[in-house]
Amino acid sequence: MSDTTQSPGVRLPLSTLRFKAMATKVSVGPLSVLAGLLLWHVASLYTSPLFLPSPLTVWRTALEMLADGSLLESVAASAWRIAAGWAAGVAVGVPLGVFMGRFPVIRLMVDPYIEFFRFIPPIAFVTLAVIWLGPGEITKIALIFYTTVFIVTLNTIAGVKAVNPLRLQAARSLGANAISEMTTVILPSTVPFMVTGARIAMGNSFLTVVSAEIVSAQTGLGAMIWTARNFARTDWVFVGIIALGILGYVFDRVLRLASNKLLNRYQ
Repeated sequence: MSDTTQSPGVRLPLSTLRFKAMATKVSVGPLSVLAGLLLWHVASLYTSPLFLPSPLTVWRTALEMLADGSLLESVAASAWRIAAGWAAGVAVGVPLGVFMGRFPVIRLMVDPYIEFFRFIPPIAFVTLAVIWLGPGEITKIALIFYTTVFIVTLNTIAGVKAVNPLRLQAARSLGANAISEMTTVILPSTVPFMVTGARIAMGNSFLTVVSAEIVSAQTGLGAMIWTARNFARTDWVFVGIIALGILGYVFDRVLRLASNKLLNRYQ
């Protein structure tokens, strides 16, 4: 009798705990956002709209900008520049990092340049980029490539150097040549480092695109934020900042899903 009464009693708390855990996971994020919006609204009541527009004002401005197409145009322009520059940086940084990590001679040759240029922010090259490449799209993409390639390269080098030498010896004992070592041991072991570098570089790409668009662009979220300054439209600034955050969140989620599939493939 005690077993039959105890068994349902054990299952019920477990299911309740699972439900509570799921409810917490689903509700905490939205509740936190609502609390932040409420705090923002209360703060806006005690300040001028020029200093801090209310969430409702920003929402109405966003709807107006969506209606006239200016917001979508800015988001599309910034998204294209970020995606193109970041993809080019990853495409160059990964093989460069692999070769620098695998071959000490190449690392000794290229390392001084990387250690010099990676400490110079992309905004310092905006003027030169405009002079050399013109004021078109290639300038913004090149600056994002610049901020991406060093991060990806350094993380990939760290991944190659972290490969367990015993795994390489085991591959050689099984008859693997240099190409087989690279494709079956080094690259799979380095994938987590590549993914980490790519995700960090994505965040830096957003920092760079705003600076580049402020200086040398007519469209894009950075240009929109700078234009808002000239017209004293703080609500435009808030719309641009929120759009950047949402765009970054979407990019990171897509990259995270792709990274998980890639990591599962090589684990």
